[in-house]
Amino acid sequence: MNFTNKIKLINKLIFNKLNFYFLILIILIFVFDRVTKNFIIKNFIKENYYVNEFINLDLTWNTGIGFGLLSYDTSLTYNLITLLIGTVVLILFYITIISENFDKLIFSIIIGGALGNFYDRLFYNAVPDFIDLHYDAFHWFTFNIADIFITLGIITMIIKNFFLKGK
Repeated sequence: MNFTNKIKLINKLIFNKLNFYFLILIILIFVFDRVTKNFIIKNFIKENYYVNEFINLDLTWNTGIGFGLLSYDTSLTYNLITLLIGTVVLILFYITIISENFDKLIFSIIIGGALGNFYDRLFYNAVPDFIDLHYDAFHWFTFNIADIFITLGIITMIIKNFFLKGK
């Protein structure tokens, strides 16, 4: 395959109509995450906001990855984790472009959430988490809208690959 044909193939993969729709989905998820985080950051009062008996809004700043894992005080570790997350997002973009339609949907949902948290890591040096699920004294990890989309995408991928394989 000559160089011109390779360029045409790349253009066909990247710049097709379907990939554009999934890019719009990624942007919508990212914007939804940004709007919710900006609202919480700008309007949050120092104490918890009680939504109901199972949900509080409680702003915390997460320097780790999902659910506060790998939280470290050193900037080197933080920067390495941020670089790793950025690399994974770029790889997921590539995988999305070459994937089948349902996989494009799954990866787009994950990327939309991952970009929201990646943005926060770059501009705030931490990710604002604010949704606190609890039952009596038991509290789940505090999370945000981006985490919901990342989790939904991963759960959908697991279900597709382990339970719906070959159907």
